[in-house]
Amino acid sequence: MTWVFKDEATEFSSELRRSLGQGSKCYVPALWRWEVGNVILSGERNRRLSIADASQHLLLLACLPIEVDDGSVSQVWSVTHLLARTHKLTSYDASYLELAMRRGLPLASLARDLREAAKREKIKLLPAKN
Repeated sequence: MTWVFKDEATEFSSELRRSLGQGSKCYVPALWRWEVGNVILSGERNRRLSIADASQHLLLLACLPIEVDDGSVSQVWSVTHLLARTHKLTSYDASYLELAMRRGLPLASLARDLREAAKREKIKLLPAKN
């Protein structure tokens, strides 16, 4: 979500967002919608986003090929919990790791702890250079 805030956007996050409009597809765990909503709402409350900008970001996200993986819900108290414990992650971050493992997909994250856990689990990372 770093691309939402101009001072936090990275080349990677901006490129990832652009790629979704060019045929790439993204899978996210069910909690993702709440996380996005919280980021946008926090941006509004901290006056980093206007209401119009927040609405525009939410409309854009609704149009992108992002598939919410509802199967992640059934893993929360089993695999996801074990991954969180093993790698000292939050349950939220572990849900992304679990999804990548279950679907055999690369993981796109800038979170250092999550990237390290993915490396230990032999999950391909985007961007690959880290």
